[in-house]
Amino acid sequence: MKCIIPGRESVLERARAAYLGLAIGDALGATTEFMTPSEIKATYKVHRKITGGGWLYLKPGQVTDDTEMSLALGQALLTARQWHLQGIADNFLAWMKSKPVDIGATCRRGIRDYMLKGQLETPHNEWDAGNGAAMRMAPVALFTLGNKREMVHCAREQAHLTHNHPLSDATCIAIGEMVQKAILGGDRFELHEITRNLVAEYGTFRFHNYRGNATAYVVDTLQTVFHHLFTTGSFEECLIGVVNQGGDADTTGAIAGMIAGAFYGLDAIPARWVRKLKREVREEVESQAVQLVKLSPWGALHT
Repeated sequence: MKCIIPGRESVLERARAAYLGLAIGDALGATTEFMTPSEIKATYKVHRKITGGGWLYLKPGQVTDDTEMSLALGQALLTARQWHLQGIADNFLAWMKSKPVDIGATCRRGIRDYMLKGQLETPHNEWDAGNGAAMRMAPVALFTLGNKREMVHCAREQAHLTHNHPLSDATCIAIGEMVQKAILGGDRFELHEITRNLVAEYGTFRFHNYRGNATAYVVDTLQTVFHHLFTTGSFEECLIGVVNQGGDADTTGAIAGMIAGAFYGLDAIPARWVRKLKREVREEVESQAVQLVKLSPWGALHT
């Protein structure tokens, strides 16, 4: 059975939940990043609180590059009020120069190439199948809501600023499609259909026999996210499952959070996690979410 397409306010709430879910998954997962499941169990039993710490020694509620790059991308779109790849690259460069708490090696290389050579598309690289482009898909999905073709185009363009690999592209597109489908009322079966189409094209993403790998490799990332998304029944349960896998937990948490947030909605996000998130971040992600949807093809018809 198809879900009834939600009204304007419901769409805006789900958009806020997607972006908020990204930031919460980032903040929750940063604590267990690079830990193994057994190390997490020995230290926390089950990690379920936003406490900061981790290898970056974060403050409770502080976020990492996953959220910060997403906000930089989203702000570029809001400033230009249109898709503006150079504006995104400029914001990434300003962010890198601000000495962020963390930045992935592939992202750093791509941004430096833009700084030194004006390069807006990094050449194809077999080593670029990391999740650094996928983690910043929330603002792309919101800005292109209502136009899948535009989402696919924008997903690839923003990805190629730093990552140029077919598996990275496919991951970005699948995440964007799932976020959009969920925001517009898609049910669990429709989300699962997106994963089946992805697996049909790239069998390596198959996740039904999940082996517990949660690295920054996009295949491991999506297998972790999909396994927990489809074997749990709530936003909270999904995110707790993901971040307790360890590995690249801030990014798996961020990606799971944006999809699960869009699917379960704002009311499903635990209030204790929302309260713990750094206030400036919470306000900015929610504000950007609404503004980006209003600029989207869907927003042009409904606002």
